Amino acid sequence: MTEIITNKKLHLHYLDGLRGLASVYILFVHIEPSMGETLPFWLKIFQLMMRYGRISVVVFILLSGYGLMLSVIRSQSNTISGGFIGYIKRRAWRILPAYYATLVLCILLAAGIILLEKLTIFQWEYIPGAHPFSPYFSLRDLVYHLLLIHNINGDISASINPPLWTVATEWQLYFLFPLLLLPIWRRFGLLSVVISASLIGLAPLYLLNGLLTSASPWFLGVFAMGMAAAEIGFSQKPKLVNLRNSLPWDKLAIAFTVVAFLTEWRRLGLHIWISEYLFGIATACLFIHCTKLAINGKKLPRILQVFEHPWAIALGTFSYSLYLTHGPVLALVSRFLLSLHMPPTRYAVSLYILGVTASLIFAYLFYLVFERPFMSSFLKKRKVKDALS
Repeated sequence: MTEIITNKKLHLHYLDGLRGLASVYILFVHIEPSMGETLPFWLKIFQLMMRYGRISVVVFILLSGYGLMLSVIRSQSNTISGGFIGYIKRRAWRILPAYYATLVLCILLAAGIILLEKLTIFQWEYIPGAHPFSPYFSLRDLVYHLLLIHNINGDISASINPPLWTVATEWQLYFLFPLLLLPIWRRFGLLSVVISASLIGLAPLYLLNGLLTSASPWFLGVFAMGMAAAEIGFSQKPKLVNLRNSLPWDKLAIAFTVVAFLTEWRRLGLHIWISEYLFGIATACLFIHCTKLAINGKKLPRILQVFEHPWAIALGTFSYSLYLTHGPVLALVSRFLLSLHMPPTRYAVSLYILGVTASLIFAYLFYLVFERPFMSSFLKKRKVKDALS
């Protein structure tokens, strides 16, 4: 959970619940239930609903900007605690052990698969449309992943464990936050940092012929939106207090969400950054609205209370581990089910049930070993059993 101190102590449970639900949604997105066969109508509809995984990534990036900005707002000097070196050490200690443990896991799994192919009749078959993990990667792929720069090359970012590209993007944003965004914010203010971050993030796309597109550099603007939501939600500056209290943030969140889905519609042919920026604005408005309610001691609207459900909060506890490891787990489960030669519908249902169950169990065990020991003392207090009690 996220703890913020203004004039009273707040526990923003909805942030953890949203993070947990977003990670589970991505898990479903990366399940490919069809092997080319015709599925029942109800399964096709469900599959169509699982096409918006990038929205979850937008939520994760915005949550990062929001959370990091909170620590700055809480400080008396608008600075990062411990300076730049201390900040980077904390960020590295938080995300890198689990990330590198995932890479080791992928290497061992790939080695085992290749060994089986050489010693037995087993063959790791390619599944069209499903790319949660691949055992066939080069030393170059591995080096780029170790350096956390694999997102700069589309071919490399999709190798090994494709979801890991966002970890590289987020790691790079961690550096840009204190070195670029905070100086702009201190000198020119909140609106300037959002506009500057958005323009800088879009520059490679339009000025450098799409350079770094695989890294989605426009997420810099989404990150800045998270910063803006944090300051508007907790600032004591009169102008921002008035802004927080005067605008209908809930209605704005709905409006921007609707427009975002419309612009995402494939037939319009618009670039994906447009809908992602609109989703980012909608999520920022949602954060401001929910935080305002929390500050005033009010409950979330019934439709949003799912974010504070104990199961959602529990999922948020190990959501990072789930995001890191679900690809290889899904790949193994799908190969196992394919070997049983099931009818298409039974295979699809079994993959959803067994794939999700196995991914959650493995992610929680992985979290206990490779993520939780490296958390801060405050974060270590978050336990799944506490969320469910």
